[in-house]
Amino acid sequence: MAKDNRIQMLPAEWRASTTLSGVYALRMLGMFLVLPVLALYAAGLPGAADNKALVGLAMGMYGLTQALMQLPLGMASDRFGRKKVIYFGLIVFAAGSFMAAAADTLEMLVAARAVQGAGAVSAAVTALLADLTRDGVRTRAMSMVGLSIGLTFSVSLVLAPILTELVGVPGLFALTGVLTVISIGVVAWATPNPQISKLHEDAEAQPARMGEVLRDSRLLGYDFGIFALHASQMALFTALPFALVDLGWDKVQHWKVYLPATVIGLIAMVPLVIVGETRNKLKQVFLLGIACVAAAQIVLFAGLGSLWSIGLCLAVYFIGFNVLEASLPSMVSKTAPSDLKGTAMGVYNTMQSVGLFSGGAVGGLLFQHYGFSGVFGFCTALLLLWLLVAACAPAPQPVKNLGFAVPPAWQGRQEPLRQRLSAVAGIEAVRFSSDGQTVYIKALQEGFDQTAAEQIISGAN
Repeated sequence: MAKDNRIQMLPAEWRASTTLSGVYALRMLGMFLVLPVLALYAAGLPGAADNKALVGLAMGMYGLTQALMQLPLGMASDRFGRKKVIYFGLIVFAAGSFMAAAADTLEMLVAARAVQGAGAVSAAVTALLADLTRDGVRTRAMSMVGLSIGLTFSVSLVLAPILTELVGVPGLFALTGVLTVISIGVVAWATPNPQISKLHEDAEAQPARMGEVLRDSRLLGYDFGIFALHASQMALFTALPFALVDLGWDKVQHWKVYLPATVIGLIAMVPLVIVGETRNKLKQVFLLGIACVAAAQIVLFAGLGSLWSIGLCLAVYFIGFNVLEASLPSMVSKTAPSDLKGTAMGVYNTMQSVGLFSGGAVGGLLFQHYGFSGVFGFCTALLLLWLLVAACAPAPQPVKNLGFAVPPAWQGRQEPLRQRLSAVAGIEAVRFSSDGQTVYIKALQEGFDQTAAEQIISGAN
């Protein structure tokens, strides 16, 4: 197989990538849309009675059930079929959204958020996308999903306050439910059906090999990082909307604060990530991202005296947040063995969900008892600890992962193929899928003789 820029996606692969990215984005839109407005709405429901701890639970509860259901639903898709599990998960998520729209007490809202999270289809969507794409274009297809999530997050922060003025928070939940129902139709009629469904080690989790991932201290560092990033994010949005209201800004005006901050964050993120990836400065850019989110929390902890200071903090925060959201999955991919990349990402995604739950629950509890200083003090301590852990960790190697179909001439001859490939300049590791149909290569970004590797695999050399 050739490099990604030599391989054109087939029409069916484009259709699979775009439709499943859309499904992923629509589901995340439902989570992100309510993020900047949910705390204020929840605090006004019957049963709140200044119970910020329960408000925080409403913010983060979906993360707990998402963490619990993600792996089981991914495994179920192997047994019962990808699309059937995706339909089930989306129906559950839609039901939770409509329940949240109808909730008239805070306790009902917490329960509805738990149902929303239980529709955890990300693993099944990833597995379906892997079934529908060839090894040589799969990484590009997965990056399209990641890009759709990042854009959805930024757009949601701005749209949420505006839409809230038009339809209210219950309307946001109802809109989420409707969009989810539409996405079921997209999967049914627009997304191709896979001819063969099988385990793809580079994209799916292997529960039996989870221990190998959990014993890798570098991967555990990244898992702690995504936990800290999303725990602090959820805690931030549990308290920050109240600070803006205290400064005289109604919730429907909050988009005026979020819009410039998110735009600055997106614009600044692009060159930083490019420098990190292309100039072997990934660790330096990574540490800068952590420093940005930590610095923003430190200033918020020191005081919330003016709207300008909050706006500046958010701009710095989103620069760091966007850099970290883009670089963390790349660092996991570079560090994990090629045939365990899916398992490593499964653990990583689970820790992200646990972070969302923990940030909401702990942030709400601290807000109730210690106010803004308690919340932002917690976020500051968590992020500074992550900065220390990341600074002490080794820099990831400047490598890339490639997958190639094993042609008939090499079937059953894995060891000779491994030996031939290991002698190629720039190849760091060679692994095979469990069925022997795919060879995974981890190679240096510079100095890798890809042409020689392709010739060996094709049998031309």
